[in-house]
Amino acid sequence: MVPQPALALLLLFPITEATEAARAAQAAEEVGGASGGSRPWYTRQTIGNACGTIGVLHALANARGALQLEEGSFLDRFLAATEGMTPDERAEFLENPPAGAPSLEDAHRGAAEEGSTAPPSTDAAVDLHFVCFVHRDGALWELDGRKAGPVRHGASSEASFLSDAVEVVREKFVALAGEGNLNFNLMAFAKEWA
Repeated sequence: MVPQPALALLLLFPITEATEAARAAQAAEEVGGASGGSRPWYTRQTIGNACGTIGVLHALANARGALQLEEGSFLDRFLAATEGMTPDERAEFLENPPAGAPSLEDAHRGAAEEGSTAPPSTDAAVDLHFVCFVHRDGALWELDGRKAGPVRHGASSEASFLSDAVEVVREKFVALAGEGNLNFNLMAFAKEWA
């Protein structure tokens, strides 16, 4: 049912003691896995409760070769301004953009004013989190702004990306959340909808 190829997947999952323990254990390991090929575009999340926005940025930034970004749009200007930055520098830019630079806060406020729900405050306690999965140079990558960098989950291809990512979600997220937990959502970014 998902148009192929999927460009990115955005996963919303429940934060549990088990998922937090797994994240802490993974932080002790080398993030990024084996080298070979280029790493995906990645930024750290330093703004509270912005994981959905960071996940969408990860999805769009890594799919921009398949997209036509509007020249001068927030995303076009932001990606151009942060291209050569480290993940920590990008996070700082998001939080405190230089004068005249594209502001995520302004873009977010404009989009939020069009909606009918309000986002949680940046310091609200939440028990759900967004991460993004992308395919890049023959590998499946997990992009979680709370981690030190992108996490490589092994080989993948454009054709197998969707099934490879779903398998990682089952093994690394659903299994840790507890039997019967239904607090999951997986959204595909695709170039064209059927």
